[in-house]
Amino acid sequence: MRSADTDRETQERQVAVWRAMAPADRVAQAVAMSEEAFAVAAAGIRARHPDYEDAQVEAALRRLRVGDEAYRAAWPDEPVVAP
Repeated sequence: MRSADTDRETQERQVAVWRAMAPADRVAQAVAMSEEAFAVAAAGIRARHPDYEDAQVEAALRRLRVGDEAYRAAWPDEPVVAP
């Protein structure tokens, strides 16, 4: 799938770099990118809710990650806070 904001040549180079990586390196890169995305999401939660304590930010982030139904099933005693 071609990225909407990347030209074809640049995307082809990026795919070639990923394909040349060892599988463990690709996994490590994916984990790092995922962690960065969650850090950005947490920063957004903190910006929207400056009164939230760390536990509330974590709860809101978990809710975003898994969805409302899974969140309520997995953490039934946790408050449902707005992300």
